[in-house]
Amino acid sequence: MENNLSVFLITKQEGANLDKCLSSVQEIAGEIIIVDSGSTDNTLEIAKKYGAKIFHKDFVSFTEQKNFSLEKCSLPWALNLDGDEYLTPALASEIKNTLSKKADINGYYLIRNNVFLGRKMKHSGIANEARLRLVKTKKAKYVGGFVHEELIVEGKTSTLKNTFMHNTYISIEQYFEKFNRYSTLAALTLKQKHKKFSIFHLLRAPFEFIKIYFLRLGFLDGLQGFLWALFNAWYKVVKYTKLWDLSRENKNAK
Repeated sequence: MENNLSVFLITKQEGANLDKCLSSVQEIAGEIIIVDSGSTDNTLEIAKKYGAKIFHKDFVSFTEQKNFSLEKCSLPWALNLDGDEYLTPALASEIKNTLSKKADINGYYLIRNNVFLGRKMKHSGIANEARLRLVKTKKAKYVGGFVHEELIVEGKTSTLKNTFMHNTYISIEQYFEKFNRYSTLAALTLKQKHKKFSIFHLLRAPFEFIKIYFLRLGFLDGLQGFLWALFNAWYKVVKYTKLWDLSRENKNAK
C-alpha cells in the first residue's frame, strides 16, 4: 500500500484534537492534506509536525471545502477524517491490508463510534454509524448544501470491519458553539432548496425527542442519552426558526 493513500481534513481551531487524529494515520498515509479556514490556535503547528501539505481556503460551505481538499489529493486513494476523529490501530491495519490487494471496489464505508460528553454512545441512533470515508480519489466527490455534505463514489462499495472514533462535543459550551453555526448553515441550505417554514416543523420537536430517547434506546446511554435527544429535538426547532428569520429578513429588504 506504499504511498497510495492521501488523508485529507478540513480544519479550524482543531488544536485540541489534531495530534491524536494525525498520529493515528501517520503509518498508512502517503500524504496528509490540510485545508484550513483560519485557525489561530496551534492547529497548523501540529499539521506541520506531521509533514502535512497545508492550504488555506475561506469557509463557504462544507461541501465546497471538502471538494477543494479532495482535489488536492494526489494519490490513488483518499481517506477523509474530521479533526476530532481518529483511527483505531485495528482499522489502520485493516485499511493498509485492504488497499494492498486488488479488488473491484471504489469506496469503503468505515464504522464510527461516537463519544458524547465523555461517554461512548451505544444507542441513541449514533452507535456504529457507517460512513463512506475511504474512496478512489478520481471516482468520488461531495454533494450537498452548506452543511451535512455527502461523499459519493462511482462504482462498487464495501464496508470494513473495524472502527474509528469520533470524540464529539467534549463540553456543553463546545456543543452550543457548533450548534449555533450548524443550525445557521442548515437553515441556509433549506433556503437554497426553496423550503418553506411551517409551524408544524416546530411541533415535531417532541416526536424527535421520543424517537431518539425511546425508540432508539437513548435512555440506555444515561444522562448523555437524554441530553443528546433533547438537544437534537431543539436543533430542529432552531434550524426552522432560523429559516423563518431568513425569509423575514428577505421580505423586509424589499
